[in-house]
Amino acid sequence: MVGILVISATFSLVFFQKEIKSFFFSISSPIQKNFWGMGDSVSGFFGSISEGKRIWQENEELKLKIQSLIAENVALLDLKKENESLRGALDLGLKNEFELSFAEIVSKDVSQDFILIDKGSKDGLEKGMPVITWQKALVGRIYEVYDGFSKVILISNKESSFDAQISGQDISGVVKGKGNLSLYLDFVAKEEEIKKDDIVITTALSGIFPAGILVGKISDIKKSDLEPFQEDGILPTFDLKAERDVFIITNYLK
Repeated sequence: MVGILVISATFSLVFFQKEIKSFFFSISSPIQKNFWGMGDSVSGFFGSISEGKRIWQENEELKLKIQSLIAENVALLDLKKENESLRGALDLGLKNEFELSFAEIVSKDVSQDFILIDKGSKDGLEKGMPVITWQKALVGRIYEVYDGFSKVILISNKESSFDAQISGQDISGVVKGKGNLSLYLDFVAKEEEIKKDDIVITTALSGIFPAGILVGKISDIKKSDLEPFQEDGILPTFDLKAERDVFIITNYLK
């Protein structure tokens, strides 16, 4: 009888243990699910951060590549421009007349009739060297020289004056700057017949520029009965608004 009671009690205890476990599992199951869900969410959150960081890094790398390509493109365009200028100079035979140094205009001061170029003493430039375009149009001369750049005084500057003549004619005078990109031909006798659009070129009389460099065209003629000389306006061949590149004459070959 006692044995039967023991066995019965044991089965009852096992039954109640299962019931108790089942009760606790039923209570704890939603909580455990929530914890698992939270774990998944946290894992997904940190995964999103990692993915966002990777995308950001890729975007930064792409930006650097784009900037590099832009820089290369600009360099290629500058090289193309330089090659075009050099080819134009060769076509005109300038290389047979002068030793030239290529430079780019980096700044313009129209109000003072000066420009800055990206070549200086380290490139062999010296004060007084003539500056022209590949079309053999006169720009000015080196005014101040620094290590990596130079200041160029334009032929239109009020301080600028040099000997010139009418191309194909025995008519000479002095070209003077009026400022603001304007210049004129002075000291030509009023009896001389100069016409509008006559070409003005340099002469070597003053030793400032070599002979035969284009200065500009006669734009207007002014004569006065009270003055012995006529004053003829000149439209410069050099177009400061259009040009970016210039040549410095470092030596004469002829």
